[in-house]
Amino acid sequence: MHNRKHQISTSAAQQDSLNASSVEVQRPDPEVVPSAKRRAFSKAEKLRILAAADACVAPGDIGALLRREGIYSSHLATWRKQRQLADEAGALERKRGPKVDPAATEARRVRELEKEVERLRAKLAKADLIIDVQKKLSTLLGLSTGDTPSEPK
Repeated sequence: MHNRKHQISTSAAQQDSLNASSVEVQRPDPEVVPSAKRRAFSKAEKLRILAAADACVAPGDIGALLRREGIYSSHLATWRKQRQLADEAGALERKRGPKVDPAATEARRVRELEKEVERLRAKLAKADLIIDVQKKLSTLLGLSTGDTPSEPK
């Protein structure tokens, strides 16, 4: 009986080693699969698909077109609305990101101009001060002030 247990345990060990070698052979590929990303349709693709959908007349043709292109019927509905709202050159390919607010742009331009006016006023005040000092200096030194234009007061 002891021999029999020993024979069973050795045959079990041999089976384990066979299973281990088959596991090594069947290891999964360590390559990382890229994550899925949304499809982006260009204006030309949208127009081509819409033209093909408009050409469909028989029942089931649009369904076949949707399966062939790999799109949903909601894509067609959205693209048709976009085509209806704007001419074919415009709204089918909108740019992403925040839209430009004309009121904010105008307010920013006004602020910039007000800053520039303040800067120029300060520069003018300095220039007036320098001119006054030059006039006083020329009178103290007795130089003629006829060459300089007189300032109206």
